[in-house]
Amino acid sequence: MVGSKIKGSILVTVGYILSPLSWWNDPVVNIPIAYLFGLLFGRISPRLFLPAMVVGYWLTNIAGLSLLSAGSASLVAPKHGWSPRRQRIVYLAVSAAYTVVIVLLIHFRVLRFPWKGVGR
Repeated sequence: MVGSKIKGSILVTVGYILSPLSWWNDPVVNIPIAYLFGLLFGRISPRLFLPAMVVGYWLTNIAGLSLLSAGSASLVAPKHGWSPRRQRIVYLAVSAAYTVVIVLLIHFRVLRFPWKGVGR
């Protein structure tokens, strides 16, 4: 039980660092990772640099939300002795909840896109 709490806490921490829920993660974590991802594919072809950087950025945010959700589920599930099937359901529910929160933050203009016309 203690091991699963430590694992869950680590997943939540890493997930938060990578997720779009922290304001500082882009310049400090996600953009540098995306840049390195772009450089890797840019070595194959310079035309791949920008698309790969965008994909790398998306992947860091998706990984962050997934890790945050998985960590949260593993912190909750052991307390209740949930089955793996029920843990997956909790994982999906937490992921859906984070998605709804992000959509609402965009809808109510708490989060804004830097480009005109996007997110209106």
